[in-house]
Amino acid sequence: MIVGVMGTALASPLYPLYQEAWGLSASDITVLYVTYMGSALMSLLFLGRISDQRGFIFVLRGGLILVTIGILFSALAWDYWSFLYSRITIGLASSLIVTAASIGLTKLNRSKDLQRAAAMSSLLIAFGFGLGPVTGGLIAQWTAYPLRSSYIPSVLMGLVAIYTLFMLSTAEHKPASPPVKSKALWRPSLAIPSQAARAPFLLGSFTAFATFAMFSLFASLAPSFMQNMVPWHGPAVSGVSIGVILFMSSGFQLLVRRWPLKRSLLIGLASFVLSNLLLITNLWYASALLFISSVIVIAFGHGLCLIAGMGIVNRVAQPEQRSAVTSSYLIIAYLGAILPILATGHLTDHFGMKTALTCFCICLSLICCSLFYATCHRVKLPH
Repeated sequence: MIVGVMGTALASPLYPLYQEAWGLSASDITVLYVTYMGSALMSLLFLGRISDQRGFIFVLRGGLILVTIGILFSALAWDYWSFLYSRITIGLASSLIVTAASIGLTKLNRSKDLQRAAAMSSLLIAFGFGLGPVTGGLIAQWTAYPLRSSYIPSVLMGLVAIYTLFMLSTAEHKPASPPVKSKALWRPSLAIPSQAARAPFLLGSFTAFATFAMFSLFASLAPSFMQNMVPWHGPAVSGVSIGVILFMSSGFQLLVRRWPLKRSLLIGLASFVLSNLLLITNLWYASALLFISSVIVIAFGHGLCLIAGMGIVNRVAQPEQRSAVTSSYLIIAYLGAILPILATGHLTDHFGMKTALTCFCICLSLICCSLFYATCHRVKLPH
């Protein structure tokens, strides 16, 4: 799982280098990021059930081969369109890997503790996603040919992981009784909870929307707007900041995993509002301390909102609908990584980074305030 997701966010600190090399605009960069997220969403929708039919080892092999090819294409990319193709390939592979590896960790968990297996999956995903931009940024900062050399570790690790997986037998990990093929394998399975549970579900889903939007702002545009916020510049700075959000988020999730859902949700949403205010303030003061504070607060909010959102979904979904309800939840979450980022890139091209970032922060703060109010006064959360 770590090797598979490591290459997905690796390109984030390299975006300014691509802008300079190919003369790209901010909206071009957001299209690259959104295309990756869109392909990951399509993979989740139309290919997410392959693991149930063929087994997680089979899917992991295919996913790792696909993601390694995508990373290799990224290293060899000669223009915008060839790089866009590589991002589509990586996006398709990443959802396959995350889904299959999560299933595998659950099945191989000897204690049969599903909550522990889910926590382990979440930690490994966050660690892998964070390791990519940190590694890529550090290599790009201090080596020659950064748009080539930054991808070498991921390619090598991918080859080792593929070799290791092919040394394992798939026979013992195949589904004992594959699900009945009541409909085509590629058709998505989606569901919304019953009327009584619908309000908590939507609250958790739109919290995930805000969470994905907040992190995606950093993953797509942080290297650009950080130039006006901190005295340090370069791929290493943006890569480490993206990685720190994910590393700290996973740590915060461990610390608050036993908190009541309502407490986690309220504090997480309040943290996002505060972090947006810090980002807006820092546009005018360019303080390293303010920026570091905003990163820490974002990481805290990211961790709390993720664990609360997923916790709500797990509690309101009936066992026979859990997979379909989770897919619906993830669709709304992925849209948070697509729609606000596209709008921000468009605004940046026409009105500048300061205006675009201010609009993003204000809109997201309003969404978080609305969700905060609904949590306090409108929606009764499950225990």
